[in-house]
Amino acid sequence: MFKRRKDAEEAMKKAGRLPPGQALTEKFPVLHYGPIPEFNAATWDFRVWGLVEEERRWTWDEFQQLPRTRVVMDIHCVTRWSKFDTVWEGVSLRTLFESGLVRLQPEARYLIEHAEYGYTTNLPLEVALQDNFLLATHYNGEPLTPEHGYPLRAVIGHIPGRDDLQTPYFWKGAKWLRGLEFTREDRPGFWEQAGYHNRADIWKEERLWR
Repeated sequence: MFKRRKDAEEAMKKAGRLPPGQALTEKFPVLHYGPIPEFNAATWDFRVWGLVEEERRWTWDEFQQLPRTRVVMDIHCVTRWSKFDTVWEGVSLRTLFESGLVRLQPEARYLIEHAEYGYTTNLPLEVALQDNFLLATHYNGEPLTPEHGYPLRAVIGHIPGRDDLQTPYFWKGAKWLRGLEFTREDRPGFWEQAGYHNRADIWKEERLWR
C-alpha cells in the first residue's frame, strides 16, 4: 500500500499536479475547529448580502433547485496533504451571476464566506468567480457527510490542466456554509486572523504570514 501511494505521488509530481511541500493521501482527513453543527432542513437557510443589488435568501428546498454544476478537482490542505481527482457537485457562484440570480454592485471586490458558529474565511471576488470555486452539496456522488460540511460547504481546488486559475489552500472553502457577503474591503477570516496567509496560493506555499 505504501509503495502504491508513493508511486502515485511520484506520478502526480511528474505531471506537475503536486504543489511544493505536499504529500498525496488516499484518505480524506477530517480537520476543523469546533463541533459539528446539527442540521434542520425546516429552519436552515442560505443568505446572500452586502454589495448586491438585492439580498437573497433560500430555504434548503429552494437551494436544491438552483442550477447545478459538477467539477473534478485536486484539493490541497495547508496541513500538507493533497487528494486528487475528487468529484464535487453543487452550485457555482459564477453561474448564479451569469443567470442573474445574484447581481453585484460595481464596488464589490471581495467575498466573505459565513459558516456556522460565526466562522468566516475570505476570497478575492475574481477567485470566487473561477470555475474551481463551488458551493458543494455532494462529494463523489454522495451527499456530504457531517464531518465534511453537510449540508453545504464551499470548496476550492485545482482543476487539472487549468493553470490559468488561482488555487488557494483548501481551508479557503468553509464547511457548514450559511451565507455569502460581498464587500468593498478585504476582511480576513478566522484562520487568516490566526496567522494563516491571506492569499494562500498552493504553488507559492503561502501557508503562513512571514
